[in-house]
Amino acid sequence: MFKKVIIAEDLEDINLGIAQTLKDLDIVNFQHAKYCDDAFLKIRKAIQDNEPYDLLISDLSFKKDHREIKITSGDELIEKVRELQPNIKIIAYSVEDKSFRIKSLFDNADIDGFVLKGRNSIEDLKKAIHIISTSDQNFISFEVASALQEKNNFEIDDFDILILKHLALGTAQDDIIELLKNSGVKPNSKSAMEKRLSKLKDFFKANNTVHLVSITKDMGII
Repeated sequence: MFKKVIIAEDLEDINLGIAQTLKDLDIVNFQHAKYCDDAFLKIRKAIQDNEPYDLLISDLSFKKDHREIKITSGDELIEKVRELQPNIKIIAYSVEDKSFRIKSLFDNADIDGFVLKGRNSIEDLKKAIHIISTSDQNFISFEVASALQEKNNFEIDDFDILILKHLALGTAQDDIIELLKNSGVKPNSKSAMEKRLSKLKDFFKANNTVHLVSITKDMGII
């Protein structure tokens, strides 16, 4: 079982819930950080002191306030921590249910677990901690795992990114179609464009095209 844990979470009530979960598992050496910058500094300091953390539990979204920060999201924190301390175990603990974002964390930051905040989050967190501390297996909350499996046949390709980039520049859909035709890019029909945008909106759970562009910008896709 883990001996030293750090929690990156900005909401006090959730911090208390995680703390109690760790105590229930007889993990008593844990620290909190309400800012990603603070969590990163604590992890770096622990490495320098030759007393590294075994586990990072991090939210993905942090509310902005008066303080100036460098690391603005849990996604960024997780990637930086993975580079700094490759062998640390990491659990993302979030309300995020967009399959692409979660898949990106597993693929790019090599997280060990994803726990969806909700009705079963405490039990899922206990399961995740137990599984990743005793084996090389990953843990994903059931609701999220189902979503990933349902969408695993859909991949974002260069054509999608090209369309999204044009939309981000404010180019009208009809004008994008003309640009595709003039560049010899296929498919370039109106129906193909509409079908692809519909799939992208469904994949990213976007309410409309503007929301889709906003999501993909935030995720660094475009």
